[in-house]
Formats: sequence, C-alpha cells, structure tokens
Amino acid sequence: MKKGNLIFLLLSLMILLSACGPKYTTKKDAFPNMYEEKPLSILVLPPINMTTAADAKEYYATTIAEPLSYAGYYIYPIEVTTDILKNEGLYDTEILGGLPPEKFKQFFGADAVMYIKILKWDTSYYVIGGNVTVAVDCLLKSTTTGRDLWKYDGLIRVDTSGDSGGGGLAGLLVKVVATAIKTATTDYVPLAKRANLFTISSMPYGKYNPNFDKDRDAQIILKQQHEEASK
Repeated sequence: MKKGNLIFLLLSLMILLSACGPKYTTKKDAFPNMYEEKPLSILVLPPINMTTAADAKEYYATTIAEPLSYAGYYIYPIEVTTDILKNEGLYDTEILGGLPPEKFKQFFGADAVMYIKILKWDTSYYVIGGNVTVAVDCLLKSTTTGRDLWKYDGLIRVDTSGDSGGGGLAGLLVKVVATAIKTATTDYVPLAKRANLFTISSMPYGKYNPNFDKDRDAQIILKQQHEEASK
C-alpha cells in the first residue's frame, strides 16, 4: 500500500472513531441558561409514560426527587403537588405540557418545572439471553422566561442472561430457565434510580450544593447509556 493511501486510511479511521465515540462538552457550554438564571426550586410534573408498563409512572415518580435534592435544588414534594394537580383536573402531563411554564410560577412559586418522559421500561427475553431496560428523557424549563434550562436523557440496561449450565441440551435448558427467572425478578425501581443518577449528574449544581457555580468546566457526555450485568 502506498504511503499516501495509508495516511488517508488512518485519517478516515480516526474520523470514523471520533464520530462514533461519546460526545463530550462542558456544562457551561451545554446548559448556559442554567448558569444565567440559577434556579433554586424545581417542580417535577407527573411523568409521561410512553411505555406499555402501566405502573411505570408511579414507580418512577418515587425515584427522581432524591438525586435532584443532592444536586442542590429545593424540590416541591411530588406527592403533594401531584394531589393538587389532580384536584385541579390537571394530572395528565400531556395536558400540563400545554400550559405556559410561567403558570407554574404563579401556582407554586417554582423557579423551574421539569417534564419527564419514560421512554423504556421494558423486559426483553430471547431464549438464551435477556435484559431489562429503563430509559428517561428530562426537560427543565424556566418558569420566568420559558426558556429550556437543561435537557438530558439516560438509559440503563441490565443483562439478565443466565449463567452457563454446561453443555448439551440440558445445559441450554438450565440457562433458559435461569434467564427467565432473572429477567422476571429484576426490580425496575433501582434501575430507575441509577438511570437518574447518570442523567442528573449532567445538571449544573444548585445553590444548596457546595459545588454550586464551580462546575462550569466539568466535562459531561451529551447522552448517557449504561449497561451492566445482573447481580
């Protein structure tokens, strides 16, 4: 191979690898409006459930307040605000999403409102393997200006494939049964908590965190995806 062709091939491979790799940026470049407006309080709306799991909405709602609080924000009690919205006939986030964000400043005094979509809450099973996946999409809007402050999505997938049961048909049957049991008994709530940790870690810290306004140059990945083996 000629030297010129070899150099061209190497450059092409470098470009291809960089295009396929994770995209890094700083928090200040990704979310400049957060540093400009510096919201103190967040109202979390009931999630929009885009999956077929009927209980995903209620389970997920129990996992989001803690990581947001650790990040340094005051979070309005989710059960209380949900009950208030229900009493006003506004429980469906599809309806709430049509309201101007400024309304939540008027109703609750919140500096920002968070919209959440549950994209995956799924069990996949394929004879000799399986996995459980939780994926969410989050959007934080200012209730003062209506601007997008922060937007991110996170996914966590746990491999629930059974351990090897030896060779032959008997070993295959053992693995199939082990996979089915692991997949069926995997708890979604811890997965949702871990997905939230990945997602919220990209958010600039709030005033109640000691690292407030000190993380502008912190590197983040524009999209988080995490895979791990079932324990």
